[in-house]
This record gives sequence, structure tokens and C-alpha cells, in this order.
Amino acid sequence: MKNKLVLITGATDGIGKQTARDLALLGAQVIVHGRNKERVEETVRRLRTLPVGGQVKNGELRIDGVTFDLSSLKQVKEFAETIKSKYDRIDVLINNAGIYMKDRELTEDGFEMTFAVNHLSHFLLTNELLPLIKKSPEGRIVTVSSIAHQNTSLDFDNLNAEKKFNAYGAYSLSKLANVLFSKELAERLTGISVASNSLHPGVISTKLLSAGFNISGTSVKKGAETSVYLASSSEAKNISGEYFIDKKISRSHSVVNDLIVRKKFWDVSLEMVRGI
Repeated sequence: MKNKLVLITGATDGIGKQTARDLALLGAQVIVHGRNKERVEETVRRLRTLPVGGQVKNGELRIDGVTFDLSSLKQVKEFAETIKSKYDRIDVLINNAGIYMKDRELTEDGFEMTFAVNHLSHFLLTNELLPLIKKSPEGRIVTVSSIAHQNTSLDFDNLNAEKKFNAYGAYSLSKLANVLFSKELAERLTGISVASNSLHPGVISTKLLSAGFNISGTSVKKGAETSVYLASSSEAKNISGEYFIDKKISRSHSVVNDLIVRKKFWDVSLEMVRGI
């Protein structure tokens, strides 16, 4: 990962932070994103002082930080503009940030919070940053979904929980959106040296798991493995449009293979973020 630039959303704790740590130790320059400035600064400070060896030497860890709230599409655009003003390319974008809302809340843009943060923010950010990612000789876009995406259906009339809201249902829908987006993006990037894949990280002990499900899981080290694999492995460089579990291609929700549904969902998502 030497001389590779990696941007990770939601990287101040949990899987995102571990992913940042692992990729930094592989030699990547990592941009840590979070919504709280103090936590971003603390994460950057801690990552910069990691004990290192092997591929990187002391003083070589290159960690930057950015602070933006993904629930605001205006801030997402500002996020993208900031990155574009500071960097000439991105080698890897990891769409990792995610939330689980127990109650229905609307963002300042009028969207259901879970859907907005988990899907719309990454849909907009990725499209805004595509010109930079395309400049990489081997660009990669990694989107963290969940096996929960299998446990829902796609209702275009309830994307904002207009008809009904259920916490797990909203979360599952947002995770299905991640896989649909990742797959359709891969199709749209055919012939371009940019890979787009999604993944289930496992049932991992994170704040989201505790808040949403009140259970514990395996380590964040395990949870970061597939993201790190898709970001760095030579095996994965020519794979695109797939959904991974435990670093292996796995079967996703059947609707993901419906070309008409995927295109419609892309167009609906584009309309939602248009004009921001």
C-alpha cells in the first residue's frame, strides 16, 4: 500500500478505526473521517504514534483527518470539495460510516436519518469523488454493508419510512441500498480501472451493534479484515461488482441482480441528492 491514498468514512472508532490502523501499517496514507472534530484529532494523533515495523518505519505513518456530518448532504458536498482541493487522486475510498436509529428522525434535507447517513451520503460522496478515484491506476471503492440487507424488501414508496418505520427495517433497507449502489456503480465503471465491491464485516462488537441489537460480537480486528482485503489485496484488484463475506465472494439479496431495479434505485437516489 506504499504511496496509496485511502479515505475512510466513520474512522474514529470500531471497524473504521481498525481499518485505518491496518492500512496505515501496510504503508498507506490514510484520511480519517468523523463527525466530531475532537475525536478525529485524537484518532489521528493515536494512529500517528503507532509502534511500527515491517513495511513502514517510525515516523513514516501518514494520517490526515477531516470532520463533516454525513447527515447533511450540504456538508457531504463540502467534504468532497475539501478532499478535491487537497489531493490530486484517491486510490481507495472506503464507505464505512453507519448508524442505527431506534426512532424515525429526519435530516435537515428531509430524509429518514438511517437511509440518509448509511446510503445517500455515500452515494453522493462517491459520485463527487469519482474523478479523483479514476486518476488512480488501480482505484477501489469499498462499501461496508451487512448481512442484514438480506432481511428486507425494496419498497420505493417507503424509502423515507413514509408509510411505516421500523428500526431494523430501516437499517436493513440502508444496507440493501449499499449493495445495490455498489453493484450498479461497478456496472457503470465497466472498462475503467476502478473496482466497486461491498461486504458484510461480520457480527462485530461495535457501538452500533450494542445500541441497535444489545449484543456483543467478535473483535473489530476481525471486522476490518474484509475491508482491508478489498482495499489492498492483489487478488481483489480485478474483482468488481461483488458482495463479500470473510474475504470470499458471497450471494447477495436476489434483487441486486435485477438490472431494472438497480437502475431505478440509482435514478431515485440521484434525484434525492440533486440540487443539494
